[in-house]
Amino acid sequence: MALTVRKVDYFYATVGDETEAGYRILSQLAELGINLLAVVAVPMGPSRTQFTLFPEDGGKFESAAGKAQLSLDGPHHALLVQGDDELGALAGIHERLGRAGVRVYASSGVTDGRGSYGYVLYVRPQEFERAAAAMDL
Repeated sequence: MALTVRKVDYFYATVGDETEAGYRILSQLAELGINLLAVVAVPMGPSRTQFTLFPEDGGKFESAAGKAQLSLDGPHHALLVQGDDELGALAGIHERLGRAGVRVYASSGVTDGRGSYGYVLYVRPQEFERAAAAMDL
């Protein structure tokens, strides 16, 4: 797989920390035909969980979230990088962004165990277009 980078929108949904919150959100979105590129869930104190949802189609997602009565914060913008898992791959991405004066303030990545990876980069809104240009978008 060659290196691919794309602009993606993401949305936050904060829910009560009940046992089946993840199942409820993800199954509702699946039933409504929403394909997610990435999902991150983190605790927000002792009784809330924040889901960060990266839909393939932001407009369709917002419509479906309304039908599912899911309260959203967003859209926000990030970069989704996918490529071959090789030593130093992420360092090269950060080097390109650093040369452009872009500060990455958060990121999350995972390998697929078969030689590829996915990596989400969060940059400040005022630096987003510069980040996209640095990644040749």
